[in-house]
Amino acid sequence: MAHTAEIDTKEAWSGGQSPFRVSYGKMFMWFFLVSDALTFGGLLISYGFIRHKYAEVWPKAENVFTHFPFVEQHLPLAYVGLMTFILIMSSVTMVLAVEAGKRMDKRGVIVWMFWTIVGGAAFVGSQAWEWFHFIVGTEEGALRNVWDMAQGKYVQQTWHGANMVVNEYGVPQFANYFFFITGFHGTHVFSGVVINFIIFLNVIKGIYHKRGHYEMVEKVGLYWHFVDLVWVFVFTFFYLL
Repeated sequence: MAHTAEIDTKEAWSGGQSPFRVSYGKMFMWFFLVSDALTFGGLLISYGFIRHKYAEVWPKAENVFTHFPFVEQHLPLAYVGLMTFILIMSSVTMVLAVEAGKRMDKRGVIVWMFWTIVGGAAFVGSQAWEWFHFIVGTEEGALRNVWDMAQGKYVQQTWHGANMVVNEYGVPQFANYFFFITGFHGTHVFSGVVINFIIFLNVIKGIYHKRGHYEMVEKVGLYWHFVDLVWVFVFTFFYLL
């Protein structure tokens, strides 16, 4: 009578098995990132269709995003370029944090995670500043058809800034996609900053050093690199093209 081979359940779920040799935590992080990539991909594809539909009247980003703190003159895309640089550098510091973790260098992990958190927080704050100026608009404004509730019809008036219904920059869809895509990404960055801060506190407490590995730092690093990569696509499709 043939005997069925017994499987050690603990060993089967412990990770480190062929062909991938990754823990279940990393695997599930990759599952999440792939699904999230599909969401961002759908948003950018949708944006591309709408922009193509209104290609003749679609606002140019370099004519809209021209503000820079403490500078009166217009600097097209300079501020969003600075934001991009900050986020990319935070990805570099995260790489260094993961590398320090592999060497079991607790102090190195603390230092580089600290700067990663600073970079992420600076990006979120910069995005809030950009949103504020986008919503407030320019001093000149633009003549737009606005729905007058009292008269029950559209009337022309000088409109400043943008909301989900009307904006001075052009077709309403431009502001809608700006708020949704950059806001969705900003939510990811903010969440990443919060998660990184929690992991940062655990590193200071020595929790991962006692475990003998800093895999948790590596897993949040995967998420952070994904957020940075998505911004490269958002920056390219929304601001540059």
